[in-house]
Amino acid sequence: MQFTADVSALFPGLHVAEGLVRSVRMITDSSGIAALKESVTREVRLRYTLETVRDDPLFRAYRDFFWKIGVDPTKTRPASEALVRRILAGRDLPQINPVVDVYNLASVQSGIPIAAFDADMLKGPLSMRLAREGERFAGIGMEKPILLSKNQVVLDDGESIVAVYPYRDSDATKVTEKTENVWIVSCGVPGIKREMVARAYRICTGYLSEYCGGVASEPAVFPGNREE
Repeated sequence: MQFTADVSALFPGLHVAEGLVRSVRMITDSSGIAALKESVTREVRLRYTLETVRDDPLFRAYRDFFWKIGVDPTKTRPASEALVRRILAGRDLPQINPVVDVYNLASVQSGIPIAAFDADMLKGPLSMRLAREGERFAGIGMEKPILLSKNQVVLDDGESIVAVYPYRDSDATKVTEKTENVWIVSCGVPGIKREMVARAYRICTGYLSEYCGGVASEPAVFPGNREE
């Protein structure tokens, strides 16, 4: 993934891990995913409470990043934290389709937001850049496009914005029941080590291989050096 110079300058220490999972299947027997969900839910309830989750260092790093890009994390929470809070509040996780359900569980377990795209709908390699004032973005579940501000970070496939980083993916490239190949992006922020970002990718692709039959590539981690 290419980072523009302004993103690299504003957010040193930001890492992503990305790669392809081929030939996923929308399985009909969800018993394995149900057991995984039960295990991850139990682990979350042992690890966090609603009173302490906001102060977890990992989630705090994402909250700090949100403030820097002009997003109030008390209103729009980092995706992984939002899912953890659902569990702690006694609410069920959303059930979309097997692939989405599995990568949501990987996000919960790792604490790292994970973006996923129908790889066959992407027009080219992804790059990370700052949005231009007034750019339009139609995210999953939005009734109409929103206008972005210039300080927001986005992922672009060369033709259009496919995600507002790291919390909302595009409706046009979302994973559906027809998806066969999935592009996974494990979304880091400053303060989250590259090894943690790569680990979240491997948890996610491991689950997609085990429960949805996918064949995953090794993660490409950016930036490519090991400096924090």
